[in-house]
Formats: sequence, structure tokens, C-alpha cells
Amino acid sequence: MGSSFSFLFSCGNSVIDPSPEPGLGDLPEICVASIIGCLEPPEICRLATLNRAFRGASSADFVWESKLPLNYGSIVERLFENDGANFEGSCKDSCKKDVYSRLCKSNSFDGGSKKVWLDKSKGKICMSISSNGLAITGIDDRRYWSRIPTEESRFHSVAYVQQIWWFEVNGEVEFPFPAGSYSLFFRLHLGQAYKRFGRRVCNAEKVHGWDKKPVRFQLSTSNGQQATTQYYLKEVGKWIHYHAGDFVVADSSKSTLVKFSMTQIDCTHTKGGLCVDSVVVYPSEFKERLQCF
Repeated sequence: MGSSFSFLFSCGNSVIDPSPEPGLGDLPEICVASIIGCLEPPEICRLATLNRAFRGASSADFVWESKLPLNYGSIVERLFENDGANFEGSCKDSCKKDVYSRLCKSNSFDGGSKKVWLDKSKGKICMSISSNGLAITGIDDRRYWSRIPTEESRFHSVAYVQQIWWFEVNGEVEFPFPAGSYSLFFRLHLGQAYKRFGRRVCNAEKVHGWDKKPVRFQLSTSNGQQATTQYYLKEVGKWIHYHAGDFVVADSSKSTLVKFSMTQIDCTHTKGGLCVDSVVVYPSEFKERLQCF
């Protein structure tokens, strides 16, 4: 047969094109959904732009429910308990893609002092607790402490200690963490950063005392886990995450209470010039994302 018959069929005096080969658009949505369910959320969203089959499959509930934490219902209830039935009720009727999208946003709770969000790629819970949500000894005494507005904080303000003898910061959070391993950090900055002629500068004039004795960081959980670390604070002009410790959640069906503290209570010397921004709780696998000790 001639080579032309690789592409054409002859029928009498007419020439007929062969039937087109099936393409991606011909795949059943259920098959596409089963495949893309193995991918990470950003990849699923990119594939949704290919054609109608992928667009429909990328919205399948079973695809997105597999990306949500197993106890996402408890998380929704905790975050939106003050919204009445607005989101919590509609969550049962909403497609799981919309639930995932909502949880990936920065969701405030406990009067705005805490924020929780899902990591968009992995679907893991991340949390940040502002300095306003911490118990800071002497915070109301303006001789020692002040609140400073800043664009460098997720909460738009930090607690700044000018000079003090007894330094103590305590906090706690009770939350239905999904099962997994978590790391807790204090986000701190030596010196006061501000903008001058559009450039970031740092006033380190009042930084002192943090290199004489280490600061102690501690955490404990409601199921008996404990951790303690100590660091000298030396890095001036940088936001540093100081690792207080790790904890493991085995049972996600109930909330875990985590208590934490940061102290330097050696009263033989003063210390000052420190900004306390927040406490962050990240999945332990995300440690490399942070500039930390």
C-alpha cells in the first residue's frame, strides 16, 4: 500500500479522513479526578485550565476532601464559632474546594489575636499568635513597654521593650490540631526597625543585656509533653524565629492545649531593645522555611 494510506482511506472516488484519535478532553471526568487526586492543590488548579473535563474533575468533592485535614469540621467550628451558622452551616453544603480555599486564607479567631491558615501546597495547619494574645509582664507600664505599629508584622504591631529587669512572656492556645508533629517558635527582632526615605533602617541604640544570660523558652501540652531550649539573643536587625520545642498530636478528635513561655529573669542586669512580634506554630516539616535558631 502507498504511504498516503497511513493518513487517508479511499472509498470509491472519494477520500475520507480517518476518525480523529481520542484526546485528553475525551477522558471521563471520574477518571481524570482519580488521577489528579494524587497531585498537590496548586497542580490541580493549573490542570483545571486544560479543558472542560479537567475543569470539572478539579472541582470534585472527593478530590478536595482528600486534601483537607481529617478533622476539618472541628477546625471550621473553632474558627467560625462566632459567625453563627454563616459559614459553619454552609460548610456542609459547600463544595469541598470552596472549604479548602476558605481555610487557606488567614482566618482570625480569639478576638483577632490569633490567625490560622492551611498551607496551600500541603494542606497543613499553620498558626500565628500576636503579641496582643500573650501575657507580657509589665506590658501596661509605658516606662518599659510600648506598642509599635509596623508593616513587618502579620498583625501590624509589635510589643517593644525599652529596658526591663524582669522579662517574662507567657501564652497558651487550645486548638483541634490535626494529627502530626508541630514546632513552636517565638518571632523576635533586636532593635527597632523603621522606614527612612523609603529605606529600612534599624535603631539598635537600646539593645543590651541579651548576650549576658540566655533566654529560656519552654512549652508544655495537655497530654504531658514538655520542651525547653535556651538561646543568647545576638542577631541585630533581623527577624529571627527562636525554636521553643516540638510537640506531637496523635488524636485529632479533641483539642490540644499548648502552653509556652519566654523568660530572662536574672535581675543582676537590665535588658532592652527587643521587639516581640508573635508565636508561630508550624508543621515540623516546614522548619526549613523559617530563619531560625
